[in-house]
Amino acid sequence: MTDARVSHGDAAAPSQPGLPRATAVLLTLAALVVVAAGAAAASWLVAPVFLALVLVIMVHPLHGALVRRGAPRWLATAVLVLAIYAVLVVLAAVIVYSVARLATILPGYAAELNGVVTSTLELLGRFGVGPDQLRSIAAGLDYGRFVQIVTGLLAGLAGLAGNLVFLLSLLLFLGVEAAGAGPRIQAVATRRPHVATALREFATGTRRFLVVTTIVGLVTGVVDAVVLTFLGIPLALLWGVLVFITNYIPYIGFWIGLVPPLLLAILTGGWGSAIVVAVVFLAVNFVLTSVVQPKFVGDAVGLSVSLTLVGLVFWAWLLGPLGAVLAVPLTLLAKVLLVDADPRAHWLDALVGSRPPAPPPEPTASPD
Repeated sequence: MTDARVSHGDAAAPSQPGLPRATAVLLTLAALVVVAAGAAAASWLVAPVFLALVLVIMVHPLHGALVRRGAPRWLATAVLVLAIYAVLVVLAAVIVYSVARLATILPGYAAELNGVVTSTLELLGRFGVGPDQLRSIAAGLDYGRFVQIVTGLLAGLAGLAGNLVFLLSLLLFLGVEAAGAGPRIQAVATRRPHVATALREFATGTRRFLVVTTIVGLVTGVVDAVVLTFLGIPLALLWGVLVFITNYIPYIGFWIGLVPPLLLAILTGGWGSAIVVAVVFLAVNFVLTSVVQPKFVGDAVGLSVSLTLVGLVFWAWLLGPLGAVLAVPLTLLAKVLLVDADPRAHWLDALVGSRPPAPPPEPTASPD
């Protein structure tokens, strides 16, 4: 009787309690802070590695298409690597050439810029701004400093050539190993099916993001280039291409693409031309890239618009300008690893996903 009672008591004894919820939350936050600090310290490595991963994911379907058409695997892998290199070279060339051309043509408009500054100061004087305030404003407007900033930016981009060798080597090895990505994911699926599904969702969502962003950026770039050509803005086609490239940066890419043509519109056509350029960019670029595109991107990758904006600020702060460009894929990767890959965290998808979860089905009444 005693043995039975003891045995029954052991079976009914509660299991060892886990950590209190508050302690678990604090430990999780502390771990995230440590990881973020490490990523920020190694941003020179993390950002290029993730850029290489995104480029490989973007071009990888080309490998499968060539293999299905009967091409040898070595040829499909070589074409994949060359396509990755071509995408990287085109993107880098457009950005560097845009900054270089802007830094080259701006000194030729020094007289026009001085005239714009003088007329602006006169207009301020008519509205009651005194001579002392005008002198302080004029002293703060240093055209040479602005040109120095632009040339410094160009020098910084040129300084990336040292990391280019590492990036190209990484792209080569990732491109070669991408041919065996399918069997690797399948091996993961045998032990961790949720992780494998999350990784597949990350690759699919990244491609959807790139497709939607490319289509919207192409439309806005063509419209802007046509309008700028009609207004006689120098290098209109180049600024249209720049708009297309900067469209990959959520929210703030619009403002980056606006600055060069707006500045040249002021110098070549005055404030009237600048107002037309600003109105066109606001009507086309802002509506498409800041209203329409986030909605389609959110639906394509499963991220809410608010989370996309917060992710943009966070990754730009953590990894720098390249983090802003890769903000959506980085946020998507964090979501699939922390939420989608863990069945216990699926409830978080109701807060960070693009769509509210479907209501549970109502229980059917059992027949009497």
